Amino acid sequence: MTFKIRTDLPAKADYYELFQSTGWNGDGIWTEDMLHEAVRNSWYVVTVYKGDRLVASGRMVSDGVIQCIICEMMVLPDYRNQGLGSKIMDRLLDYCRTKGIRWVQLACAKGKQGFYERYGFNERPADAPGMGLFL
Repeated sequence: MTFKIRTDLPAKADYYELFQSTGWNGDGIWTEDMLHEAVRNSWYVVTVYKGDRLVASGRMVSDGVIQCIICEMMVLPDYRNQGLGSKIMDRLLDYCRTKGIRWVQLACAKGKQGFYERYGFNERPADAPGMGLFL
């Protein structure tokens, strides 16, 4: 069975299962409804299905003019290293190009820098660190 790439919103339960299965919801702080609201508020979403099962997803939030942030690149463990992350990233960046967005940001998981460097992402200089706050 082949993979199907889509850009419509995933079903609430499917997205929650993907989020849970990839470890993104560590302590379970985000509910199914919260995650559904988050994905609904995305600027652009790319999903990958194998049959009826959601196996990968990536999404962006944006002001629609200057910049966007790539969020939650997720691939189920059993489907990693099959090029799905690359297919998602290609579509996310192509969408930015078609919309004239030139500044794309992201935060990546430890050890995943090489994947993003292949697309031209650069680590911030040590004297210009990004910052974050998790409430």
